[in-house]
Amino acid sequence: MILCGGKGTRLRDITELLPKPMVPIGEHPIVWHIMHTFAAFGVNRFILCLGYKEEAFIDYFLNFRSRVSDFTITLGDDPKITYHTACREAGWQVTLAHTGIDTMTGGRILKASAHLAPTDTCFFLTYGDGVADIDIDQLYAQHRRFGKLITVSAVHPEGRFGNLEIEGDDVVAFVEKKDRAETYINGGYMVVEREVISRYLEGRPDQYFEQYPMRQAAIDRQMTVYRHEAFWQCMDNPREYQMLNQLWSKGNAPWTTHW
Repeated sequence: MILCGGKGTRLRDITELLPKPMVPIGEHPIVWHIMHTFAAFGVNRFILCLGYKEEAFIDYFLNFRSRVSDFTITLGDDPKITYHTACREAGWQVTLAHTGIDTMTGGRILKASAHLAPTDTCFFLTYGDGVADIDIDQLYAQHRRFGKLITVSAVHPEGRFGNLEIEGDDVVAFVEKKDRAETYINGGYMVVEREVISRYLEGRPDQYFEQYPMRQAAIDRQMTVYRHEAFWQCMDNPREYQMLNQLWSKGNAPWTTHW
């Protein structure tokens, strides 16, 4: 399940035309890159929780094959299309779930959960704006090992600022910013037990998943962590958009390690 409904206001110049998960890295939207990370480990059923500018997703996936393949079309009353390029994404099952423009993340998950298969005792959950070279098999193994309701991938955000060490009114040391901060944040790429829906979401459709559900799961000691120490990067502003596109264009995109 991929959360794709937000408005991406910090990328306003781009997201006035496209929802953030549809903003391209190279020739493909970032959500395509995220889906390939899961598909590399055999996860090929996807539920996209749509909201803002959902028509962009509908157009993209309904016309997906013609976007990624050369083809010949024979015009007429009964037109025929012949595709000339193999489809790497053959077999993917993509469900586009209409979860509302202003619905919060908890409500989106609750609505989209109707599309889980009856046999799905748990599901992967992530955000539609972050790429990583995460090992999905190891993430899932960690979830099974600890038996909690939620396993969240903890990642190091980019170190954006240097640190001042202050004594009184004097700066006694300055530490230049690091490539990665030492603290951990929620990087998405979660495993969520289906029980979370009935325990923390049902009856509370107007809430962020990151507030009551995750906080209460932590209080209940039902959330564990998978520490991902390698590459992770969200696309939250124009600088990050440019950086991710530069990595892709140079053939040096770390998030494709497992593809």
